[in-house]
Amino acid sequence: MAKIIIFGVQDFAELAHYYLTTDSNHEVVAFAVNKDYLPENPMFQGLPVVAFEGIEAIYPPSGFSFFAPLSPQKMNKLREKVYNEIKSKGYELISYISSQATVFNNKIGDNCFILEDNTLQPFTNIGNNVVLWSGNHIGHHSTIKDHITFTSQVVLSGHCVVENYCTFGVNSTIRDGLTIAEGTFVAMGACIIKNTEAWGFYKGNPGTKSDKSTLDL
Repeated sequence: MAKIIIFGVQDFAELAHYYLTTDSNHEVVAFAVNKDYLPENPMFQGLPVVAFEGIEAIYPPSGFSFFAPLSPQKMNKLREKVYNEIKSKGYELISYISSQATVFNNKIGDNCFILEDNTLQPFTNIGNNVVLWSGNHIGHHSTIKDHITFTSQVVLSGHCVVENYCTFGVNSTIRDGLTIAEGTFVAMGACIIKNTEAWGFYKGNPGTKSDKSTLDL
């Protein structure tokens, strides 16, 4: 069991607090935000909200760990920035894997948020700072790298490689054996049947790259 500080005070943080409190052996002790975003009443879910700057003086890395379940703003790069800042302070970051997820001794990195009804088939590896919202199917012998978000009901078929910073919309489907290039955004309901290009926005069935970039970079 670890004593956990959750980064943030919005929906993802509230959900993280719920999951960790009801479905893990960790103890959440506080929330942290950057000092410019400290609320007037520095309490959330009955716990203190403290400034991230200088947090080591209150909750030293020797006795506390972090969890930073942030949304995929700016193609997951904001999440990467916070993740790296936490690590630079010497904190370990935990991962949450729902007891209602199906896993098979998969290698899973730190600061991953894996919710209920995900299926991770055998021989699939998950990197660091990955969000798998509820109900995804991650096929066998696939590799998901770092700073990636799957929303819900995504099917990633077997033998796929997902490079850093990708985002997958609800009900999107990826055929087997593909490489999803760095920074790919797969829109809701899209069906990807070919390798993608880096920082492309893909929509439709079959999925095609949009001429107009809509990525929030």
